[in-house]
Amino acid sequence: MVTNIMPTLKFGDVETRIPIIQGGMSVGVSLSRLARAVADAGGIGVIGAAGIGANDLDVHVDYAEANIRALKREIRNTRVFTKGSIGINIMMALSDYDAMINIALDEGVDFIFIGTGLLLRMPDTLDIEKIKKSKTKIVPIISGAKGVSVMFKYWSRFYDYVPDGVVVEGPMAGGHLGFTKEMIDDPEYALENLIPDVIEAVKPYREQYNKDIPVIAAGGVFTGADILKFLNMGASGVQMATRFVATHECDATIDFKNMFINAKKEDLVIIKSPVGMPGRAIRNQFINDVEAGKKVPFSCGWKCLRTCDYKTSPYCIALALVFAKEGKMDKGFAFAGANVHRVDRLYTVQELIDILEKEYDEAVQKQ
Repeated sequence: MVTNIMPTLKFGDVETRIPIIQGGMSVGVSLSRLARAVADAGGIGVIGAAGIGANDLDVHVDYAEANIRALKREIRNTRVFTKGSIGINIMMALSDYDAMINIALDEGVDFIFIGTGLLLRMPDTLDIEKIKKSKTKIVPIISGAKGVSVMFKYWSRFYDYVPDGVVVEGPMAGGHLGFTKEMIDDPEYALENLIPDVIEAVKPYREQYNKDIPVIAAGGVFTGADILKFLNMGASGVQMATRFVATHECDATIDFKNMFINAKKEDLVIIKSPVGMPGRAIRNQFINDVEAGKKVPFSCGWKCLRTCDYKTSPYCIALALVFAKEGKMDKGFAFAGANVHRVDRLYTVQELIDILEKEYDEAVQKQ
């Protein structure tokens, strides 16, 4: 029996039973099925917005419209089946990130998590007054105190408003990383060393705007003991992604999930992504071929990533991730966190949450 229960997670008027955010995994890995299961279990379920319309039949006719339609559909499908808290993960690198943010605001999601860059000056297509009046919480994903200081200072000066929280994503995360390749293995940039500085960086804005600004630890969080460690450091909660892939409710295929279950520590590799950032992935033949100089010819009907030079890119990352999600690993690859080798089997989301709560309880008792 669990006697030491996890604390709740509060973002203003939104409070969840457990301090766990399911990391948004795009191109169809975390959609409505996974998001609502996590929300039902007491956490924050997150839909990955990037490439969300990739499986719509007319995506090649109008990529942007397919994404808009799919995002609306997945949000509504999540809302219908859960009363829990849900969010959207949106990459700043997307060509249509502003349209995605507007849709999420219009649909009334609880959270918008913004990654792969800092949203500073608002484009004309985003109305800051609309954002300020919305109940939706804006939470940037950053890699350290410097990013927090830059974004918060800019928003405070020009908009008299600051984000509602921050996710600090350390170098053990899967997918795109906000670090150089040299920084990834440097102990100075370990998540444990980033959290205190970020907490200190948001402190003056908490006082200035009279609101709590939760700091969330992400990247390599795997067990209930990890959760306790970061809460003890002052974080308000954690974000986890890799462990949620190996759940029955994850929206990817079983072949994709088996990549995580069967991965060994030595299978992980840092790749150079067409997005322009390093990324952690599970090595396979596709990655070996790319590293050997093999190009995968493709045509670009719509530049989905602002940072991608499709004329020189050796492959289309959107297509590679879509194929991987569908289990076609000869044509793509899977991003994963540094602890993927510790994933042992499939669980339901509720089983996973129960395990994490039990581990948390045991860790508290050992203190």
